[in-house]
Amino acid sequence: MTSERKPSRHPADPSWWLAEALAAEGNPAPAPALSGRLETDVVIVGGGYTGLWTALALKERSPATTVALIEAKLCGSGASGKNGGKVAGYWSSLGGMARAVGDDNALAIARMGTVAQDAIRNFATKPGRDVWWREDGSAAFSASRGQDGELADYIATADRLGVSDSVRLLSVGDVKALCNAPVLRAGVLFSEGATVQPARLARALRQAVLDAGVQIYENTAMTGLDRSSPNRVRTKAGEIIARDVVLATNAALASWPEIHRYVSVFSSFALMTEPAFEALAAHNWHKDLGLTDCRMFIHYFRKTPDGRVLMGSGSGPISLNANANRKALYEDDAAAARAERGLRRLLPAFADVPVAGSWGGPIEVSADRLPFFKTLPGTRVHYACGYSGHGVNPSYIGGQCLASLVLKRNDEWTSLALCTREPPHFPPEPFRYLGGNAIRWGIMTCEEADEAGVTASLSARFCAALPGLLGMKVGTR
Repeated sequence: MTSERKPSRHPADPSWWLAEALAAEGNPAPAPALSGRLETDVVIVGGGYTGLWTALALKERSPATTVALIEAKLCGSGASGKNGGKVAGYWSSLGGMARAVGDDNALAIARMGTVAQDAIRNFATKPGRDVWWREDGSAAFSASRGQDGELADYIATADRLGVSDSVRLLSVGDVKALCNAPVLRAGVLFSEGATVQPARLARALRQAVLDAGVQIYENTAMTGLDRSSPNRVRTKAGEIIARDVVLATNAALASWPEIHRYVSVFSSFALMTEPAFEALAAHNWHKDLGLTDCRMFIHYFRKTPDGRVLMGSGSGPISLNANANRKALYEDDAAAARAERGLRRLLPAFADVPVAGSWGGPIEVSADRLPFFKTLPGTRVHYACGYSGHGVNPSYIGGQCLASLVLKRNDEWTSLALCTREPPHFPPEPFRYLGGNAIRWGIMTCEEADEAGVTASLSARFCAALPGLLGMKVGTR
């Protein structure tokens, strides 16, 4: 069996996705860094999906608005170029959303997720764009006896809310017809779902933003923000004066005082195999489905048009004090190894397929696992945070919500609970970190015991039960 590989060793190292996307572009030079003073109507900080969708939405709705965007490295080099490339809205999250924000709000969010899916499809499939868009749905599988009960909740929630057409229960035979792997049991299939090359999508958005007349400055980190009227964004070699500021830096926002109590920073690790068409055929895996198991700290996986498989594990370390720069969030050998063990267990035909690359990075997880789009009180500084490991589709929603906040529009976007609710709080530090690690250990220990067909220790079961006893949500599902 191929030895388990280590993730990228530095936050600046690209994922396999980004390296492939840049090579497809001919490894272009980055946009110039900002130097000197710039005045603009809106400055967006962050060149990932959220920042880029926001820039496009602003120019589409208000062409005369001047927009500048700064990115600390390259557009698409953060989470937008490191994720699993699974594109789906919120129909698979109805149960948790209904408990968090109520039935009507949950349905409104799920329906806007469908609007987002349609918009991303239209963008991704425009002639001349090759972002590997494939659309065969999305599925969740039980991969152990203890995961079987998770499937019933999907069906029961959809039936109760009158949207039973959003999900279909899969028998063992149905599962084998989609992906014939020994440990996969029953499952559920969501008709809304696609896969994409995530870094190619980010780079296509970057080009569209440039074409729309937005000024982009790469290798330009924000070093400070003076909130005033107008605002001043400071960088190493310059400054931007702007009426509105949009903060689209995801996990980096978790340390801001106004945001800190709402989010915790976890990490996710993924690997990409070498091409292996024979191994895919051995599993009868022909459709371009985005797949997950039903663990709390899920395995997420999908295949690529050139015969590779990405396998990810949302089980990386938690960061003390929500510090998104912690080294372990990018280079944790144990988390990287869990992703590889997941590959070998879930898809045994890949037992001897080499790993082409692996990487890790932080994800900001909100206490109810839903993002929130807000304006800092008393300012014209707007932000997006809390994607909780589910951001490709929701980042379009975030871009629309932020554009509406900038333009001061009360519309179908700003009326969503993603903008209006008060997110629940996490406990203060150090209880958040210590308690989070105990719960994480308990859940992971119980899930590994379940997969091995044994009973976990009493202490592990107690720690795993704590979130339910305290009314908390954990994990990235």
